[in-house]
Amino acid sequence: MVVGGGIVGLATAHRLLTERPGATVTVLEKESCWGAHQTRHNSGVIHAGVYYTPGSLKARLCRDGNASMIRFCRDHGIAVDVCGKLIVAASEAELPRLKALYQRAVANGLTVQLLDPAQAREYEPHVRCVAALHVASTAITDFGAVCDTLARLLQEAGARLWLRARAYRFVPRSHGLVVETTAGEVTADVLINCAGLHSDRVARLAGLRPPVKIIPFRGEYHQLVPARRYLVRNLIYPVPDPQFPFLGVHLTRMIDGSVHVGPNAVLALAREGYRWSTVRPGDLTDAVGYPGLWRLARRHLRYGAAEVRRSWSRRRFAASVARLVPAIEPADLQPAGSGVRAQAVRPDGTLVDDFLVVTAPGQVHVLNAPSPAATSALEIARYLVNLIPT
Repeated sequence: MVVGGGIVGLATAHRLLTERPGATVTVLEKESCWGAHQTRHNSGVIHAGVYYTPGSLKARLCRDGNASMIRFCRDHGIAVDVCGKLIVAASEAELPRLKALYQRAVANGLTVQLLDPAQAREYEPHVRCVAALHVASTAITDFGAVCDTLARLLQEAGARLWLRARAYRFVPRSHGLVVETTAGEVTADVLINCAGLHSDRVARLAGLRPPVKIIPFRGEYHQLVPARRYLVRNLIYPVPDPQFPFLGVHLTRMIDGSVHVGPNAVLALAREGYRWSTVRPGDLTDAVGYPGLWRLARRHLRYGAAEVRRSWSRRRFAASVARLVPAIEPADLQPAGSGVRAQAVRPDGTLVDDFLVVTAPGQVHVLNAPSPAATSALEIARYLVNLIPT
């Protein structure tokens, strides 16, 4: 049984049926459609694996996942564009970090190229930089369409797909677990927890004491008005600052031709809090009662305050991207929704940087799978299925 019908859960169920013909696989999803949260609020980028520590799960599964996701999309008629991206050093002070990123990309087995400003403008005519890194294998797609295709393949293969089925009680039995859901009971001998924003809660329901807590961070986006989309051909990212936990505001051409700008990163007031107005007291109490959140906040107080200010100011949002593309002005931006990142935080306030999977007899729990989990979904699935005894 797979709990969670996002892209990782569906890919895992599909891998189970592919590798173990005759197995009975059930997927539980509490929403009325597949991939309702992190998957369908995703930027659609198939990442190459530039940023991740060589040898880490993220580095290995993202690099392999880039190839397998592009191949899956092409095999199933899902729109995909291997467009590449630029990572831009906007000042001399950022050059050492850009060069370190280049070295990391090479260590991860990627084909990348350092560019001077004139070469960078051949890819992105309106960009301003002192140097840039071109990553050729970055692509874009529609991960919601990938979810729909996986669900169709699962249905054709005989999987039991339960929508509107929130698991709320796990009862151990000698033959496995009886799971009580809002759609009825289901029994399983193996549980795979891919519940994303609620993965730590599902782990506790199953009898584990997870070593982390999921803290929800909302990423808010704007998009360029149609008349200004020409300013961005593909993807333009800043050089990330390793002292801060997120990548920074960037520009992303989506598969439908729109250009999204963002995200910032602010604490969500609910695990599914896509707006400031969405407040769930239980979720908020759960977060603020966790010592790890306060330790994280103290460590990044100035960064967090800047993100909140940018959340309320289109002018500040525009100024962030104008460092990369100076022609962008506040009037060029319009709201474009948001997503919520399920970020695992340790009690000491550090963010879990890599994918985190915890196992117990008959159980596999994915407790940290933010970006690049969508890119890596097919390879994460392979990894998880290999953890299950035959």
